[in-house]
Amino acid sequence: MLKIGLTGGIGSGKSTVAQRFTELGVAVIDADEISRTLVEPGQPTLDRIASEFGPDVLTHKGELDRSRMRKIVFADPQRRKVLEALLHPLIRAEMQRRAKIIKTPYGVLCIPLLAETRQTDMVDRVLVIDSPEKLQYQRIKQRDSLPDREIKAILAAQVTAEDRLEVADDVIVNDGNVDDLNRQVDILHKKYLRLAG
Repeated sequence: MLKIGLTGGIGSGKSTVAQRFTELGVAVIDADEISRTLVEPGQPTLDRIASEFGPDVLTHKGELDRSRMRKIVFADPQRRKVLEALLHPLIRAEMQRRAKIIKTPYGVLCIPLLAETRQTDMVDRVLVIDSPEKLQYQRIKQRDSLPDREIKAILAAQVTAEDRLEVADDVIVNDGNVDDLNRQVDILHKKYLRLAG
């Protein structure tokens, strides 16, 4: 089964592209969704995070305080590495487990930090969603209502667009509307079906 690694910077349009692949009947495995499951209340991973970062990273309901966690890890690269060391091996293992049971001709593994974590060995091809940083900034601001300082820190923590494009087999440029984006996905869908044989 052909495995496509879908990646791109924050606010580049990965979720919209993943949604289009799903609409086309393609199996999509999302690293972010797996990450959210791993840190649900009662999960051992959440306990390990609270132990490492302190009880303040939990809400009064015992859930991960994502806003607080984001501030900590994007203000301190060392703390971010600690969190990634806790989460990434577990996310990778679960993605591999799910990939083994895909029944569609090809599957999409949505890994936002694919270039940063050098996980290209997990996939057969890398699809990068490329978007101008100015547009990414606007989308993050609109979607997450984060302060400018936080958006800049998140963007600065990611690899450059050039580094991401270096690992790309396929590129979708997302600088237009959703119809333009979907058209590009549809073209790649046909290509991947051919490659999957």
